[in-house]
Amino acid sequence: MRRPVAFLFIAVATVSLALAGCAAGPDFKAPAAPETEGYTAQSLPERTAATAVTGGDAQHFEFGRDIPGQWWTLFRSPQLDALVERAMSNYPDIAAQQAALREARDNVRAQQGAFAPQVQAAFNQERAKISGASIAPGFPGYVTNLYQAEFNVSYTLDVFGAQRRQLESLRAQVAYQDFTLEASYLTLTANVAATAIQLASAREQIAATNEIIAVEQKQLGIIQRQFELGTHTRADVLQQQSNLASVRATIPGLQQQLAASEHQLAVLTGQFPHDAAPLALTLSDLTLPQELPVSLPSALVAQRPDVRQQQAQLHQASAAIGVATANMLPQLSLGAATGDEALVFSSLFKPGSGIWDITSGLTAPIFQGGTLRAKRRAAIDAYEVAAAQYRLTVLNAFQNVADSLTALAHDAESLNAQSDVLSAASASLDLIQRQYDAGAVTYVSLLTAQQLYQQSRIEFVRAVASRYTDTILLFQALGGGWWNRTDSGTFRAALLSMDR
Repeated sequence: MRRPVAFLFIAVATVSLALAGCAAGPDFKAPAAPETEGYTAQSLPERTAATAVTGGDAQHFEFGRDIPGQWWTLFRSPQLDALVERAMSNYPDIAAQQAALREARDNVRAQQGAFAPQVQAAFNQERAKISGASIAPGFPGYVTNLYQAEFNVSYTLDVFGAQRRQLESLRAQVAYQDFTLEASYLTLTANVAATAIQLASAREQIAATNEIIAVEQKQLGIIQRQFELGTHTRADVLQQQSNLASVRATIPGLQQQLAASEHQLAVLTGQFPHDAAPLALTLSDLTLPQELPVSLPSALVAQRPDVRQQQAQLHQASAAIGVATANMLPQLSLGAATGDEALVFSSLFKPGSGIWDITSGLTAPIFQGGTLRAKRRAAIDAYEVAAAQYRLTVLNAFQNVADSLTALAHDAESLNAQSDVLSAASASLDLIQRQYDAGAVTYVSLLTAQQLYQQSRIEFVRAVASRYTDTILLFQALGGGWWNRTDSGTFRAALLSMDR
């Protein structure tokens, strides 16, 4: 290594070590966890109400217990497990977020190059005609060749930390993409599970409605025969036909709900709706989780991907203040070059052809019309925006958990009440049907009992489905347990595969 280049390397190393801890702008500190001690103003029961039906088990809130990484397995459905795994492997948005994460990590690697000397090699050949008048009056012109081979080293000293703050910002962007990817996993798994519940609910509502249609059809046949015998009026027949038609009219809407759920599941698992196999899933194929882990409020902000995303954006905004501050201060650069120069190529590397130079430069902003100060104030304003958005995200996270906890308690009460309604409606219909057959009540009484039973049967299925859906929403509101998941194809595995 020639002396000028060696000198530059020594100077760079010395100054870099001296300035290693110096960076303009604030040092970022993550916001402290909220001091609130609970999720709801009213105390929640330790257990929800129980109902002696499928999906009616009591659920116990276990505060402080950690969420399993594969929370969907708590429903004990191999079909649901297979759907989720297929979705995590095939959904296009996951591939997009993984690519975005790789891009962010590569941008960090690119920025790290700014802290190393920039080394270049150059070879130049020049042939030119020189005017003799530039040497002396009457001196004849001549043609000359010039050959140069150089080795250049340059380095911009990060005196006030602009490059370090820029690197800090890019690392915060990596954290943001980390949790954007994890938020995509959480949203995907919750959507798959919730859509599967919607599909099962629609299928059971269709089955219940078809059973009601069969009963109504049978009742119509009886009334028609009685009309022919003269014991019923034409109005009774028309009324029963109208009632049957109104029940049948609900089938297309339920079938559309079922089809839409099937189409959505196809897309979520990376398939075209035409190519996806139908999912034969019913609510009875699922087990309602009875032990519900509920994270402590102090842990929620570290678990929610959206909160961690917003924290990363806050970190980026903090680093941007440092960049804007450093841009207001002087910048120092060093450079050195060594090589050979000759008029004839054969003499290029011979003794006496060596050349070298050392350069340094200092630039400092003097007057730019207030641009740099305004940019720094804008960076501070952007930080305040990010801080307010962070707080709003945290508040929304706590609201999500509170809503889910109270919904589960109320779902259990609703199912209990709806079960009583259905039992009463069924018993009432059975009694009135017998009384009607005996001629003790009018057809209007029978029709009212039938309509009440129809409505309560459908509402009962919906009440069961709500318990499953709101359980999913609780796991999603608590962050989904991503920190406990290590299976292949997931967030952690994706990060490990990117350490290339």
